Amino acid sequence: MSYKRVMRISQEVKKIVSETIRTNLKDPRISKMTSVTKVEVTNDLRYAKIYFAVLGDDDEKQDTLKGLESSKGFIRKEIGQELNLRYTPEPVFLLDRSIEHGMYISKLIDKVKKDDER
Repeated sequence: MSYKRVMRISQEVKKIVSETIRTNLKDPRISKMTSVTKVEVTNDLRYAKIYFAVLGDDDEKQDTLKGLESSKGFIRKEIGQELNLRYTPEPVFLLDRSIEHGMYISKLIDKVKKDDER
């Protein structure tokens, strides 16, 4: 399958999942501060790795992951209704820690700058 088509489908899945999480899911475990950061659909369109970030502590992140895992069937149904594909990709939810890592690196750089000024 063409790389461009897979990328377009990934972007569409990202929009659909983001909208579904924001408006349609009523699970209290899912944090209101949840955002989908990236979606990678496999070349055979069977699986969609959905990376999400949650603003909050580790307990809130784990609760959100459990809530999304339990809503997997509903989210897959929403993807299938919006996209006309032979196979609807199976969502696989992964916690994205890149934002936290970036903040940690930024703090380290600020610390080094302060130490150099002294």
